[in-house]
Amino acid sequence: MLTLCGFSASNYYNKVKLALLEKGVPFEEELDWVGETDIACSPLGKVPYLKTDQGAMSESTVILEYVEDAYPQKPLMPQDAFEAAKVRELLRYIELHLELVARNLYPEAFFGGKVSETAKEKIGQQLEKNIAAFGQIAKFSPFVAGSQFTLADCAAAVHLPLVASATKIIYGRDYMAGLPVREYLKTVGERATVQKVNADRKANTELMLARVKK
Repeated sequence: MLTLCGFSASNYYNKVKLALLEKGVPFEEELDWVGETDIACSPLGKVPYLKTDQGAMSESTVILEYVEDAYPQKPLMPQDAFEAAKVRELLRYIELHLELVARNLYPEAFFGGKVSETAKEKIGQQLEKNIAAFGQIAKFSPFVAGSQFTLADCAAAVHLPLVASATKIIYGRDYMAGLPVREYLKTVGERATVQKVNADRKANTELMLARVKK
């Protein structure tokens, strides 16, 4: 039995959780907040990490690839090598060029912190450039890589709403608005798996905020 460790307020945790649900892989969840993780399983103390019968592994994209390889019955990657590479390309864009850049806004956007005006300007410029580039490779027809729900959607469904929300809060406009992201999120939001992930995220976020206030 697989055990997914971390917390459901984390978009990276939810990326893996969504893949497991989509593939119908049995798994258990273990609540581990940042600072309370098993360092033997995740040496950098990051979430998520996955416990298997063979041992543990960390890094969400590595976990996605493991799950895809170990449980091929319901694939979330195309069989064609080129199309599979395009899914990996989308994953890289979403995580490194969109979410990781927008993450610098989260302290002020979501957690009551402060981001300098200089940083906001630089981040905004980078996001505009990166979002435009992402728009050139994303298909949204209806899924981000085309007609098949893939691992790229597991990332897009949890990362894109945060990028959109953070930019709207900080800059007064949704930087994703030039792409059909709203329609896409509505489409994937109709999936029972996404609805479960979102419901668990909301409940866990409330728990996390309550912990912070103590």
